[in-house]
Amino acid sequence: MPEGPSIVIAKEEMSVFIGKKVVEAHGNSKIDTERLEGKVLSDVKSWGKHLLLCFDDFTVRIHFLLFGSYLVNETKSANVRLGLFFKNGHMNFYGASVKVLEGTVDSLYDWSADVMSEQWNPRLAVKKLADKKQELICDELLDQDVFSGVGNIIKNEVLFRVGLHPNSLVGKIPSKKMKEIVEQAQNYSFDFLRWKKENQLKKHWLAHTKKECSKCGQLLVKEYTGKKKRRSFFCTNCQKLYV
Repeated sequence: MPEGPSIVIAKEEMSVFIGKKVVEAHGNSKIDTERLEGKVLSDVKSWGKHLLLCFDDFTVRIHFLLFGSYLVNETKSANVRLGLFFKNGHMNFYGASVKVLEGTVDSLYDWSADVMSEQWNPRLAVKKLADKKQELICDELLDQDVFSGVGNIIKNEVLFRVGLHPNSLVGKIPSKKMKEIVEQAQNYSFDFLRWKKENQLKKHWLAHTKKECSKCGQLLVKEYTGKKKRRSFFCTNCQKLYV
């Protein structure tokens, strides 16, 4: 599943179509594609893992789920979920969830929860975590209402950076460490974005899918943690457990 930084890259690639009229819309999604034809794309935004194609009175939300993908000015043999043609090119989405959201996009999304938004509010994230004392930090880092855009890779790398065990209880984590987690959730997301653009993301992984700890050399543990049962890679020597 693409994480927030990958959606930002998609948004940037599609920005060339902002202000352009949809000449043709097609695909096997359940939305009314005829509604899009003749409409001007007013903006392309991202909120966490959601790509948002904005029109005057509605927004087309794209969620790539586990295996969704997109192409700009290219096609492939797979069935197109949604294809939009403009005079200056086209975009195609495959295997994604496509939904029309009525109303203005700013009335639908809390931008302060998006770690890559200019409106990201770290203090609000800390406040939200304070109400979830009995939850595990591995689950809360994946909570899109708290850390919109953070996915499993970012979760694993952030916890390794701050030296925190994924099974730590939120209520037992010191406040200073909690602020560090919130700060690194944003910092790593922008590192992810830069490395992804340079095609060097995996080169910089310190924990995700790794076998040994880069700090102490001990074997990393691979475990499906929390309620979400997502893969965690961590060092029991370097990442402290708070329970």
